Amino acid sequence: MAIAACDLAEVLGSAIGLQLLFGIPLIYGVLITALDTFLILFLHQAGIRKMEAFILVMVATIGGCFLVEIVISRPDFSGIARGFVPGLPDADALYFAIGILGATVMPHNLYLHSALVQSRKVVKTAQGIHQSLKFNLIDSVVALNMAFFINAAILIMAAAVFHRSGHFDVAEIQDAHRLLAPLVGTKVAPFLFALALICAGQSSTITGTLAGQIVMEGFVNIRLRPWLRRLVTRTLAIIPAVAVIVIRGEGATGELLVLSQVVLSLQLSFAVIPLIHMVSDRGMMGAFAIRTWVKGLAWGTAGIIAALNIKLVAGEVAGWLEKGGTAGLVARAVALPVIAAVGLLLLYVIAEPFLFRRGWKRRPSDVHVGPEPKIGEPSRPFRKIAAALDFGPTDGEVLSRAAALAASARCPLLLLHCVESAGARALGGEAGDKESEEDRNRLKRYAVTLGKYDVEVETELGFGHPVRVIPEIIARHGVELLVVGAHGHKGFSDWFYGSTIDELRHRLNISVLVVGRESSRPPV
Repeated sequence: MAIAACDLAEVLGSAIGLQLLFGIPLIYGVLITALDTFLILFLHQAGIRKMEAFILVMVATIGGCFLVEIVISRPDFSGIARGFVPGLPDADALYFAIGILGATVMPHNLYLHSALVQSRKVVKTAQGIHQSLKFNLIDSVVALNMAFFINAAILIMAAAVFHRSGHFDVAEIQDAHRLLAPLVGTKVAPFLFALALICAGQSSTITGTLAGQIVMEGFVNIRLRPWLRRLVTRTLAIIPAVAVIVIRGEGATGELLVLSQVVLSLQLSFAVIPLIHMVSDRGMMGAFAIRTWVKGLAWGTAGIIAALNIKLVAGEVAGWLEKGGTAGLVARAVALPVIAAVGLLLLYVIAEPFLFRRGWKRRPSDVHVGPEPKIGEPSRPFRKIAAALDFGPTDGEVLSRAAALAASARCPLLLLHCVESAGARALGGEAGDKESEEDRNRLKRYAVTLGKYDVEVETELGFGHPVRVIPEIIARHGVELLVVGAHGHKGFSDWFYGSTIDELRHRLNISVLVVGRESSRPPV
């Protein structure tokens, strides 16, 4: 939900930027934003370095645009200093403050930052891990403070240009863009304003895509093609944007934009509180658990976020109840039960580790669901081979067939597996995450087991899409026969997950043996 809400803001921001720069109707601009799926696909193929460079250029452009805007608008610096003193004069101020909080610390990006800790090769020693954490801390501090300063620059520019000139009724981005040139005295200001909007949408799109891929892989164990997952979330964002424009007109997009950021803030507690629990747990983190004073600051910050969100929700619901009629009835019948359920869930997230931590034995992490297959004695001879494993239900049969072929031909057997995680796709061989380490160890265990049957085994771990990586490994090792397991799906599922075997066999000039799942007959 948070990723879809963030995507909605990216759609509206980019569409408004296109409208301001080129005069494109807003509804067409929203539809055009679907094309950034191809930008994501291109950057995935180009590699992590080019992706990082692209994001850096986008963020630097946004910062530069608003820095120039501030210089042009000549703000009151004493007023800026007074503005850093927290204050909530009314309910509208609370609503916009929470929106800014959600826009700066997006909940799904916390998972992205956590995954980035594992995304580099580090020496697995206390010193190496501390160094990795230190550089990731610097990266996060720079990124979040850059977002903070950009949001601050927007407010400062608005105050300096509109409030100072008496334009207190500027509520839409389009109005702000229209008034910038005559108030500031230069046509550069509105151009930079629109350019920053487009750059903000594209940079957030990339980080949202990576975060979404990590969340889907890590929590629901679904791995889709990046462009397909991106298209799904972008569609979920485009539908409400188009609906609001059609029903209420272009003037309602500003309200929808702010609402999307408020939704992000409302979900922030459900990402921050479990994170604090985990990094405070010495049983999980060992020597890398956060210190007591850091824990105090973290809980204090989480408490402030939760309190502000609760205050906002309570005020909004109280307003609905006062209206009476249909609105009041809907609030009592729908809003109150939903809010009560979410509140109980938040209490559970806070209390569960404290109540059930004692005596709780953590299940060892298993990136790939299901037990490792039992490897039987090779009994079906064949020719020199490599076995491509996906750590799924067909691995037992693949290993049995492949080992028999290698044993009968008295040739080496190459066991290979491709890591397809977000980090592996982006970083390739530089990926040093938990999944890569566990996959490498799993291949070694298979090699040791097959070695008991006098099968000479080599192992190699590839990184990225199997259709691209496996042919490279096959060519490098001079493999003459490849054994792969059947995926067991067809039709729409082939389009949804990708048909690896069909694409792979067209890229190889060697024999490919496709085996199904282990049969129910007794082993020979």
